[in-house]
Amino acid sequence: MTPSVEVSIIIPTLRERASLERLLPRLFAVLQAANLAAEVVIVDDDSRDDTDSLCRELAKHHALRLVTRTEERGLATAVLRGLSEAAGEICIVMDADSSHPPEAVPALVEAARSPFCDVAIGSRYTRGGSADENWGWFRRLNSSFATLLARGLTRAADPLAGFFAIRRVTFDRAAPTLRPLGYKILLELIVRCDCRRVVEIPIRFQDRTIGKSKLSIAQQWLYLRHLARLYAARYLPQPAGRGIPTLHPPTRETRRRRSA
Repeated sequence: MTPSVEVSIIIPTLRERASLERLLPRLFAVLQAANLAAEVVIVDDDSRDDTDSLCRELAKHHALRLVTRTEERGLATAVLRGLSEAAGEICIVMDADSSHPPEAVPALVEAARSPFCDVAIGSRYTRGGSADENWGWFRRLNSSFATLLARGLTRAADPLAGFFAIRRVTFDRAAPTLRPLGYKILLELIVRCDCRRVVEIPIRFQDRTIGKSKLSIAQQWLYLRHLARLYAARYLPQPAGRGIPTLHPPTRETRRRRSA
């Protein structure tokens, strides 16, 4: 029988093989040391950089699954696909570029186990959190302003973080209404899943050393559109049946893992 999985760690990727080679051994060591019954789900947007061969090799020794998307791209929808595929009761979302310390995963899991937590955030801005000194002033300013714009939706200090934990039952209750724009998926989940009890775990955010940031003028415009959509969802009456499903049904393998 397949061992029960409590935690699914979802990592969206696009041409991140070099980053995964650095992150995954470190992540698996943390999971083993914490004795967590966990799987890693890589959701790759058809990178064609041998991410698939790396994952096949690692899957021989670790609980790792690769989901390759060929008809859709985008970080937010990749995360949603991973959440829909997750076998664990607690889902962790993190980036592949080592900006999020895997050593914080056990603390996020512990927070998410509490019935008084809707979402746990690996936070740069809560007390004890910090960001790499190499993170430029423009990106700091942009992040602070974007966070300020979201203040009417949540009191979380870091609602735009890409490192967080959410229970699958919390995600499932709002999955058909999720309509993300851009890549700020956490804010979408906080609003649509009505996550009012937020726990923030301080982390030290490291700027990526491989690859490029996704921040662009186009992404900033998408964020403003996303905000308008979320403020309307929070404060304006919504017509019945307006939710637009964006998720693929879980695969047979995922259903089998969940029932194991």
